[in-house]
Amino acid sequence: MSYFGGLFSTVFERRFANAVSTQAEGRPITDLSLDLLGAMGEVSGSTLAQMILDQYAGSNDADKRVFFEFMMRDLEIDPVDVVESLKRYKETPTKRSYRDYTRASEPKRQELLRRLNQVPGGTQRLVSMRKDLLGMIKGDPKLGPLDVDFGHLFASWFNRGFLVLRPINWSSPAEVLEKIIAYEAVHAIDSWGDLRRRLQPSDRRCYGFFHPAMPDEPLIFVEVALNKGVPNSVQTLLADGRDPIAAEEADTAVFYSISNCQAGLAGISFGNSLIKQVAADLASDLVGLETLVTLSPIPGLNKWLETTNIATLKGASLEVQAAHYLLSAKRDDKLPVDPVARFHLGNGAAVHAVHAEADLSDNGMRQSGGAMVNYLYDLTQITTNHERFVVEKIVAASAEVHALSAQVTTTK
Repeated sequence: MSYFGGLFSTVFERRFANAVSTQAEGRPITDLSLDLLGAMGEVSGSTLAQMILDQYAGSNDADKRVFFEFMMRDLEIDPVDVVESLKRYKETPTKRSYRDYTRASEPKRQELLRRLNQVPGGTQRLVSMRKDLLGMIKGDPKLGPLDVDFGHLFASWFNRGFLVLRPINWSSPAEVLEKIIAYEAVHAIDSWGDLRRRLQPSDRRCYGFFHPAMPDEPLIFVEVALNKGVPNSVQTLLADGRDPIAAEEADTAVFYSISNCQAGLAGISFGNSLIKQVAADLASDLVGLETLVTLSPIPGLNKWLETTNIATLKGASLEVQAAHYLLSAKRDDKLPVDPVARFHLGNGAAVHAVHAEADLSDNGMRQSGGAMVNYLYDLTQITTNHERFVVEKIVAASAEVHALSAQVTTTK
């Protein structure tokens, strides 16, 4: 295309977009959404999508609820059409009959979300929209099916193949560093000095997953300490004034904090891939590393101790209580009660050691009396541990932890 041809095209597109915007001015978001679903041109579709996202962003909670209810009510599947198209496909399984069935079984609101995602910044706005939706579902479960649609699309859009692993260090953009402070969910970062101690020394690492559509927004990040030996205290690990070691001197990599950053991506799993990728990269880059462990909180311990009636547990040491909780406290599905345990054991880790007085922060004392746990990531055992955990519900653990737990008799 010539320069003048391209210039004409750009001017025409702008004028057409302005015309679409003028015609849509002042119309409710529900009408704009129906127009977007009927739009055939790229320019008109992008203009309408931008207007819908802008109008949504400026809406109050009541108006947002109306929009969600509209998607539930007016952009729903037709059950009769689904049944009839499935019947035709079953009788005559052709490409056409299958296409008709898939079209009937997909609600129009999924296509609306796809079209909203086409504008610059649309992905991040939709993540924020789902955050709003999740908050409303707590009081209105009828909106639940809409979240299934969000989750279905997000699972594809945020597939591991699209994620980019990036190191985060003291030289990273300030915008990213500010978000690390804000999103840290395990051990609060209370100042820029605190952040610097976690990112700048030679024996500290931080990695995050990013998405090309949200390049300055970490989805999840993990903080790593390179250490000599397995640590038993997060206060020691994060102490101000400690003497850093050279990365090459470390024999242990410690994953001491992992934080999900986007509430609107709840239920979309990133942690499994992040931990394994970082573990493999560290093992490859630092040949002196012999051990890959976490230093993890035990968030459900105190709550469980308050409700259990195992008499011999009451007077036991905190290490015994923690070990027994991690190995024996199960839900109805026979998976561990503790959410952090489910995460790491599901990744193929093993319960390696428990420590009393390991986290003396207010939060650490409140949730576990200060106890913490090391989960061991043995790259040669991850697959076996994962399969046994998922299939047989077996918790992989060291002999030391089993011995501690065995001190508790279960006679009630």
